[in-house]
Formats: sequence, C-alpha cells, structure tokens
Amino acid sequence: MIDLRLLREDPDRVRASQRARGEDVALVDALLSADERRRSSGVRFDELRNEQKQLGKLIPKASADEKAELLKQAEQLKADVKSADAERDAADAETQELLLRLGNLVHPDVPVGGEEDFVTLETHGTIRDFGAEGFEPKDHLELGQLLGAIDVERGAKVSGSRFYFLTGVGALLELALVNAAIAQATEAGFTPMLTPALVRPQSMAGTGFLGQAAQDVYHLDNDDLYLVGTSEVALAAYHMDEIIDAERLPLRYAGFSPCFRREAGSHGKDTKGIFRVHQFDKVEMFSYVAPEDSEAEHQRLLAWEKQWLTSLELPFRVIDVATGDLGSSAARKFDCEAWIPTQGKYRELTSTSDCTEFQSRRLSIRVRDGKQIKPLATLNGTLCAVPRTIVAILENHQLPDGSVRVPEVLRPYLGGREVLEPVSR
Repeated sequence: MIDLRLLREDPDRVRASQRARGEDVALVDALLSADERRRSSGVRFDELRNEQKQLGKLIPKASADEKAELLKQAEQLKADVKSADAERDAADAETQELLLRLGNLVHPDVPVGGEEDFVTLETHGTIRDFGAEGFEPKDHLELGQLLGAIDVERGAKVSGSRFYFLTGVGALLELALVNAAIAQATEAGFTPMLTPALVRPQSMAGTGFLGQAAQDVYHLDNDDLYLVGTSEVALAAYHMDEIIDAERLPLRYAGFSPCFRREAGSHGKDTKGIFRVHQFDKVEMFSYVAPEDSEAEHQRLLAWEKQWLTSLELPFRVIDVATGDLGSSAARKFDCEAWIPTQGKYRELTSTSDCTEFQSRRLSIRVRDGKQIKPLATLNGTLCAVPRTIVAILENHQLPDGSVRVPEVLRPYLGGREVLEPVSR
C-alpha cells in the first residue's frame, strides 16, 4: 500500500498514477474522505474518553445530590464513547479497505498506455535466418515430441487442458535449467530457497495478488489456503511482521517452487504446447533493500536476467512495460522477451519489478536504521520460468533433423550432452 501521508500531501500525484494505470481515479477522493473521517472520529473518541476519565474523578468527591447528576452524565458519556469508538473503527476499516485497492505509485519514467505501449530499451543476440539455412523451423511441440520430451496429450488426459508431462530429456532439461539458474544466483550472492506452494490469505493479499490478479489464483476453500502463482509470494511474506537491521541489507533470495495459474482471460491464446500452462516450475529472485537503493537494485536484477538469457544463447529484447500492464504492486517493470521463431515475434521469458515500499507496508516489514524504523523496498525478478525457456531453447537451437543443440551453460547439467537427439528418426 502507499503512504497515507503522501496521499494527503500530494493527492494529484496519486490521481495521476491511477489515471496512468487505467484504474479508478475516484478511489483517491473516497480514500481521502475515509481517512479524514478516521482521523476526526479518532480525535472525537479521545476527547470523549478524556472527558469520561475526568468525570470519573469527580464522582467519588461529589455530594449526594451532585452525584446523581454526574452519574447520569457518565451514562450518556459511556454511550457516546461507545458510539465514537464504533465510528472510528468503521472509518478505519473503510480506509484500510480502500487503501488495499489502490495500486502502487507509478514511476515517472514508465511509458503510459496499455499492453502494446511498451518501449523497447535493448535488443540482444542475432535472430536466425532459417530460410538461408535451408529448412523450415519446427515448433517446440513438434520438436518436443520428436525428442520424447513433451507429452501434452497425456497431460490433458490426466489433468485437463494446459497441463503436460516433461519426459526423458525434457525432464532432464528442466532439471538442468533449474540447477544452472540456481548456480548463477548463488554465485551472485542469493540464498537458495525451496518455498511453500500453499500460503495463507494475508501472504497473498500482502503481495498484491488478491486485487486485479485474483482471477488467476487457485484457492482451497476447505483450508483457506492459496496456491502461489510465483514464489515471490512466499519470499515476500518470509519476513512478514519483522524489523530488519539496516546492516543486513540487501537480503537476496532465489526461490524455486511450482507455480499455479488459472490463466483466466487467456481463452484461445497459446493453446498449443507448453507456453501458457496452469502449472510450471520457476526460479525467482527476490530482494529486500533500503528504499533509496530500489532503482539500482532493479537494474541489478535486470542485469542478472540478461546474463541468464545470454548464457542460453537466446536472442531477446528488453522492454519497459507500460503503466496499464504493470500489476498493482509494481512501480516499474522490465520484461525480457525471447524470440520465438515459429511465432515470428518476441515473447516474455523473464520479468523484474520494483515494488518500492508497497508490499512491505502491507506485510509490515520494516528496517531499523539507527533510531529510525521505516518500511523497506522489495523487488522481484524471474530468473527461469521453465516451460517458456524450454520453448525458446528448442525453437532457437533446433537443427534440420529435429535434434537440438544444447547451450554450453547447460551441458555440465546434462551429462555433457552437446545435442538432444530425436528418439526415433
């Protein structure tokens, strides 16, 4: 959530942020009104409680005649205090409810617009000219079937659409990707973490995934637990309700977990293969830093993502995501999109978001710097979302006979294999 003091001091900035996101600007005025009622009712409650205490001191000293009148006043004050207390609680609850609906303040450099209004910042690698090489590229599903690596038919039979099996070298390729990603993160100073896939509501709400993203979340009604769509949720909530000494920052974690997404609203999109699925594994980077260091840390996370995709020898571009596509928690987001030959376009493989103090305020995570205690900043960045990375590797490194060249960084994790061979020619 944002700082209420900032809202009071500069409401136009908050309105501009909401407008840029394409969100309800009227929410800002509703929140200002609720906050004013919360503060005024709090003052009223304190005044009445003080009056009640003073009256309580007078009653024992009063004469019999005076005492009857004072007791009558005390009864009325008791009712007034109870009413003021209820009014204060209601205003506070309304303020908190509205505050939780407000998105993070957008960074001033973020391009304004919807999904297609991003700005391309960098382009890396060379897109292969398969025509010049003399063959038509196969898509990842055909390649995966030739290699005995991907089985979507049995995935659908067992679990339904958008589920799959990784088999044989497909399973080995996932393990190689995860181990190589964790190795890079560990070398960069991240602490490896295996995180829970089920979290409590306060963890999910605290990271901002029960707002506009709620339709994509799986909920277990009997247990009131949520299946995470990313280990970001568990990593953010790891230090919930804690105060961290400034000397310990930055804290950096690399979480590995299964991820679950309904993919609501994606009907008809990427229905073939394993690009858009309901369950997948991912290595996620997560940082806790001082607020003044969040922009620099954002660039560091992006640099680690670029290092990873470069090591996989994939052509990719970096985009500055537009305001309407940020998600409620992010003040700014960069995506790395790899070239997918058979689609003829770049598609998102990694994403890194600067959430500033938004999540830490919701999760009550603070930093102690000398005598000052204040919210810290949180950031997240995908290092390896496995299925999409497999898609990019298979399509970009395929050979004419359906075999696939293995990037050098993965070879030590695949028993030295240089090429993945079809199981039958």
